Amino acid sequence: MACMKLGSKADNFQRKGQAWFCMTGLPSDIQIEVGDMFFHLHKFPLISRSGKLEKFIQESTDNEEGCRLQLHDVPGGAIAFELVAKFCYGVKLELTALNVIFLRCVAEYLEMTEAYGEGNLISRTEIFLNQVVLPNWKESIRALQGCENVLPHAEKLQVVKRCVDSIAMKACSDPSLFGWPMMERGSMQSPGGSVLWNGISTGARLKNARADWWYEDVSVLSLPLYKRLISSLETRGVKFENIGAALTVFAKRHLPGLTRRQGVRHTSIPSEEDRRFLLETVESLLPMQKGVTSTSFLFGLLRTAMLLSASLVCKNNLERRIAMQLDQAMLEDLLIPNYSHMVETLYDCDCVQRIVENFIIFDQASGAGAESPSSDQDVQLIGSPSLTPITKVAKLMDAYLAEVAPDINLKLAKFQSLAAALPEYARPLDDGLYRAIDTFLKAHPWITDQDREQLCKLMDCQKLSLEACTHAAQNERLPLRVVVQVLFFEQMQLRTAIAGCFLVSENLDASRPSRQNAGISNDGALPPQNVRGEGRPNIVRENQVLKTDMDIIRARVLELEKECSSMRKEIEKLGKGKGQGGSASKTLGIKLKSQFCSTEEDAVDNQTHGDTAESEQLRPRKSRHKRSPHLPD
Repeated sequence: MACMKLGSKADNFQRKGQAWFCMTGLPSDIQIEVGDMFFHLHKFPLISRSGKLEKFIQESTDNEEGCRLQLHDVPGGAIAFELVAKFCYGVKLELTALNVIFLRCVAEYLEMTEAYGEGNLISRTEIFLNQVVLPNWKESIRALQGCENVLPHAEKLQVVKRCVDSIAMKACSDPSLFGWPMMERGSMQSPGGSVLWNGISTGARLKNARADWWYEDVSVLSLPLYKRLISSLETRGVKFENIGAALTVFAKRHLPGLTRRQGVRHTSIPSEEDRRFLLETVESLLPMQKGVTSTSFLFGLLRTAMLLSASLVCKNNLERRIAMQLDQAMLEDLLIPNYSHMVETLYDCDCVQRIVENFIIFDQASGAGAESPSSDQDVQLIGSPSLTPITKVAKLMDAYLAEVAPDINLKLAKFQSLAAALPEYARPLDDGLYRAIDTFLKAHPWITDQDREQLCKLMDCQKLSLEACTHAAQNERLPLRVVVQVLFFEQMQLRTAIAGCFLVSENLDASRPSRQNAGISNDGALPPQNVRGEGRPNIVRENQVLKTDMDIIRARVLELEKECSSMRKEIEKLGKGKGQGGSASKTLGIKLKSQFCSTEEDAVDNQTHGDTAESEQLRPRKSRHKRSPHLPD
């Protein structure tokens, strides 16, 4: 740390309790009280350096009790006045970055100008500031750290502004242009950028400094000074991302428990009021742009704001910031503990719902959610790594619903409002929503059948995958009407799959003659690959794959027939004793049975064109069923 030597005499000051004495062999003729300390000094050294002390001493000469002064408003208090007194006596004194600002302030207060001696304290401190402190990065930060107790006086003298502007200018510049030698990962660096060993250049070059090289250094400043620095950086056009990242480092340093995985870095934990004020200030300094800080950091600020009972404006602003980039959040971020005594749920679902509603507003304002995507777009979104923001949020919310669903204190209305917060087009598939609904039904077995049906209306059975349909068809927690709908749409998907398989088979059969004709040249000779018979094994393998797929589909159709038959029996039992209810249930069962039979007939008819052996196996089954023109409602 750089310093400047002042004075040449030995230190003759001695402290006895709350009093300082200058042991020069002469009795003291003036007593100055500063705070709770008493300084027993001599008039001549003081009036030869300070204009203010000269005036005070002249005014107190008529006092019979001796010369006594009270200087309770000295900047820096007794510590600063002790250094000034030693300077007046010519005692050896070191001027450093930590004491130069408050010495500059107390010198201004005591009017220690050049009129009262050449090389007085004002000029000495100004020279040290301009030549040593301001050109150096580290020294400028230390100088600001040392001016906490004299901040109002330093502001009047523009010393704080000069230091802040110096730091801001260096933060916007290449660090290799100032403060030599500077430390970079334990190695000293020369002005040319090479590594120094014992002051000798090794010729090795260091990598260019990253954009975040200054974040950690300036985070040691107090909140008022850091706020001044951020304002200076903004006026110099620093990117919002850099300001947001710097504020993140500052907040993590001064707010304990901000992140769940944060280690202990705090020597002393500030009071709750100080932490609340710091958090609200950091939030107000954050740029209101998307992506300037991580979503996890914003969630950490929000959790801390709730814990510290921050202002409503602060919490609302944090929720809006999170909503703008909710698609970048993780499930762990949404699990905000409930700090309210009015609600019994484990997690704060109301806060998450407000965030989602704000996200919908931002998404619609940006035009991304103005129109629902088409079915082709839905197909492209499924399994695609580049999902739209609203689709990512829907997937995240489904995981959140499944996580909070086991909470027995979670009301049905709240679960429904959370699930319905997103529009229907946000979910290409409803498998995640089905999982959340099933988890809620399992944790709340006491809800009525009517409530179960209302809850299941949140999902679209047509948007369930085959795996989800298979699980739902055997799920006893679902209402019977929902199970029937699931079976119907599952059958429709199977019919589509069967039709697709036969379409591929017919295309392969139709392409065989054309391939054979295309393989004959003008002179009637076959190409070399056909002579060797390399094309036929591929066709045989394709037919075998199609036959295997048909066997699997046929077995699945038989299983569905059995399930539908058992359902028909259950519906008939439920319809007994209810007048026409039984006949309606029987009619529904017959329609479902006929539909499955028609599915198998289509499979048999299409297979007849593809393979003769397969049609011989299916022909007896075809004669046992009749095609029904009706589809279930």
